[in-house]
Amino acid sequence: MLSLRRLHPFIACLLICRATVYDFEKLGGKPDDDSSQTAWANGGLVNKTLQAILQPGDTLFFPNKTFTLMGGVQAEGLRDVTIQIDGTLEFKDDIDSWPTQDGKVLNCMVFKNVMNMTFTSSGKGTIDGKGERWWGIPGIGYLIQGKNRPNLFEIDTGKDVLIENLLFKQSPCLTVWAHNMDGLEIRWTDIDARRTDADSHTIIDLTAFNTDGFDVAGKNVWIHDCNVWNQDDCVCVKGNSENMLFERINASGLGLVIGSISGSTVNNITFRDCYMHHTFKGIYTKFRAGEKPGLISNVLFENIVIDAPEQWGIWIGPAQQSDSNDLCAAHPCSLCWPMLPFSKCDMPVSGSYENITLRNISILNPGKSPGVLLGNSKNPMRNVLFDNVKVLNPKKKPWRHDYYKCVGVNGVATGGTWPVPECFKDMNEVDPESLIG
Repeated sequence: MLSLRRLHPFIACLLICRATVYDFEKLGGKPDDDSSQTAWANGGLVNKTLQAILQPGDTLFFPNKTFTLMGGVQAEGLRDVTIQIDGTLEFKDDIDSWPTQDGKVLNCMVFKNVMNMTFTSSGKGTIDGKGERWWGIPGIGYLIQGKNRPNLFEIDTGKDVLIENLLFKQSPCLTVWAHNMDGLEIRWTDIDARRTDADSHTIIDLTAFNTDGFDVAGKNVWIHDCNVWNQDDCVCVKGNSENMLFERINASGLGLVIGSISGSTVNNITFRDCYMHHTFKGIYTKFRAGEKPGLISNVLFENIVIDAPEQWGIWIGPAQQSDSNDLCAAHPCSLCWPMLPFSKCDMPVSGSYENITLRNISILNPGKSPGVLLGNSKNPMRNVLFDNVKVLNPKKKPWRHDYYKCVGVNGVATGGTWPVPECFKDMNEVDPESLIG
């Protein structure tokens, strides 16, 4: 991470000497008032401060109180600035009054083209999206609102950004979406999005659609020592990404994810030392349909415990999703597959997997068969290695004694892997180091 210590001493001194801490309450921000009038006023003041007042070296400080804001907080071009949230930023859940542009709701907070920026707290600051109203009635709300819901926190193009000591909760849609990044560290930061207090992902909770946790795209990203409980992808690497490390993360939702991608490349990604308690999916990599070739390569999942996954412990293949109001539509793999007869699940021929390693993976008491490994017979996955991938008490439904649905994969199992996917070569007696080129 870039810091003042790495700047030229003279420049660093200038920034430190002129740095100003702006207390949001002293600027006129009104705490502990959730009226619409205050939400609009507080939101406007945040925008004014970000866009017209803050200079390099400055800090915008929110004291340990609750400030209600209206969405549409936006800032561009900030450099060497700190946002310190010691209290709570709570967004007004007034859908009818929410600001829009060209028929689309504005996101809660968007920061564009920023450099050497820090979002922090002296304790645990909270950004609360009040997503329950946006999710609507379970099973019905999505049909009404669709994806026209605000993301909670977005960075569009950033370099050397630090996010720490924050809680992002109840996002209406994506929680943290950081794209076109070069240098991003997120640490000691938690995400929580749920409808109930259940220690599982109930059919009610899962209707909080699209509440992704950390979605990232770019390069040189490090996310560590975080907790995520949500109802969609927990940590997700999007297209055109490389050189990313995710470690020591407790995650429960739709998994540790790469994708979905189409027509782009993801390379050199590592997930390690993670624990997944009662997650819905575990390891999940996915391609969506598209004509342009895409590639996911040089990926390592290592030292991961997937504890009682409710669905698949491992899924490597197409995206299991619907992009329409028909939840069973196959785009390209139906959410209803394989439970409903005639539902479809096809791996796009344009999607390529290469050099995918799972090492020291424990799947404990899965709710279904261990997983799905679904390549395309015309473009099979290349060099997939399962090294000490073990399943405790695998269920036989739906794949019975095969345990995995395994098609179109050139794979090798070693290091005591059990059960061995049917389309893998069983080399459990071979030193796995000898298989690494």
